[in-house]
Amino acid sequence: MDNEHKIIIAIDGFSGCGKSTTAKVVAKKLNYIYIDTGAMYRAVTLYFCQNNIMLDDEAQIDKALANIEIRFEYNASSGQNVTLLNGKVVEDEIRKMYVSARVSPVSAIPAVRKAMVAQQRQMGEGKGIVMDGRDIGTNVFPNAELKIFMEADVVVRAERRQKELAAKGQEVDLQEIIDNLSQRDHQDSTRKENPLTKAIDAHTIDTTRMTIEQQSEEIVGLVESLVRC
Repeated sequence: MDNEHKIIIAIDGFSGCGKSTTAKVVAKKLNYIYIDTGAMYRAVTLYFCQNNIMLDDEAQIDKALANIEIRFEYNASSGQNVTLLNGKVVEDEIRKMYVSARVSPVSAIPAVRKAMVAQQRQMGEGKGIVMDGRDIGTNVFPNAELKIFMEADVVVRAERRQKELAAKGQEVDLQEIIDNLSQRDHQDSTRKENPLTKAIDAHTIDTTRMTIEQQSEEIVGLVESLVRC
């Protein structure tokens, strides 16, 4: 697809719905750039954890954000993008439960969101991107040509997350994951700064009984319909 017809695809939704995996597949199918905003907030959370940043200390937070550089790099051996925090690969570390347990309150901090949104908007200037997160279609790119909102049953989401963690050697009780997801759903949906909500013009996809391939094909179909119009 030539650059003239490329668009911005904004994918929002609850954690564990398959947003990131689906977004990666869609980007590959369309030859778009994939931007993992969740990884960006996880990287900030990791930095805050490593440097004992207090979430109620504005001066500390501002100083920390000035020292955080996040970028994505393609790993040829794995065929995947990896997240780098200040030049160090942190892809596995940011997926651990201690980061998952802290990412929602960190993401809710206005200064953190402002810093990350500025980077995200810069990444999308050339279009031809797939970006997933919590407020992409409502805040980061409210004029995105295609907006998707993904949802799924919380138990199914927890089972998926448990399998992902097990594949990385992390054995976590299913109920712990359900509790974590439920807490994150509540925090993300009720935070004051750009809460998780469905954009009026977003297409809803319930992924409870859908495979990643089915999810990606549905989105690609929507893109092709838009481009033809």
